[in-house]
Amino acid sequence: MPHPVIGQRFASPVPPGTGWPDDPATADTPVAHDRDDVRRLAGDACLDDLDARVSVCRACPRLVQWREDVAVEKRAAFAGEPYWGRPIAGWGDPEARVLIVGLAPAAHGGNRTGRIFTGDRSGDWLFAALHRAGLAARETSVHAGDGQRLLGARMVAAVRCAPPLNKPTTEERDTCAPWVNREVGLLAPHARVVVALGSFGWDAALRAFRGARFAVPTPKPRFGHGAEATLVGPAGPVVLLGCYHPSQQNTFTGKLTEQMLDDVLGRARALAR
Repeated sequence: MPHPVIGQRFASPVPPGTGWPDDPATADTPVAHDRDDVRRLAGDACLDDLDARVSVCRACPRLVQWREDVAVEKRAAFAGEPYWGRPIAGWGDPEARVLIVGLAPAAHGGNRTGRIFTGDRSGDWLFAALHRAGLAARETSVHAGDGQRLLGARMVAAVRCAPPLNKPTTEERDTCAPWVNREVGLLAPHARVVVALGSFGWDAALRAFRGARFAVPTPKPRFGHGAEATLVGPAGPVVLLGCYHPSQQNTFTGKLTEQMLDDVLGRARALAR
């Protein structure tokens, strides 16, 4: 099927190194097949290598099966385009001062487009707010290769594959954890603010920063929209901000409004300065 931005044809899922925009991997990128492989391949990786290795991971059989089945079966609205169908690497500024941590890619969002938080309603809300806050070059992110850029910000997911019903198991979360832990460790010298989308993102951020030798307050800070906690690390303090996830359930019901999202991202931008 032709890629909707560049027109090149790809199989679904997309083989690494075949020309997909922003694909960090090649055909020679080492592949993690189990939890021990993830620990080993994450442990010594620079950021570019980490992105590549994340994008070809096959450590969780249920998630691999699900993401690839979705890529083949597709949603009717996207039947004429290829699906990425692989794990989603972090994306954005490698020296970001603002880090955004979420749960996992959406089956027909990031799992289709190959870019985190892109291609679904949640992403539409998030990128529009990032643009209003001066953290994204454009107000939309529709697909990898569309010219969007993050400005002083980077996005990561705690779990890198789209999970069934948006619910990874505890085992899958823990198997995937070395990827985000290593990424946080590499980004920590520059990061000043972390925006956690939802309680899952909040808990993942606390675990990852603790693993990067940051002092985390005790008792564990509780998640809430607008909640703040200060994490103290070797390069200085980082402020963790809580934000309701821009899911359709939250935005349709008014639990999360544009103003609420703007307030958190505006606070993040101010702290990052």
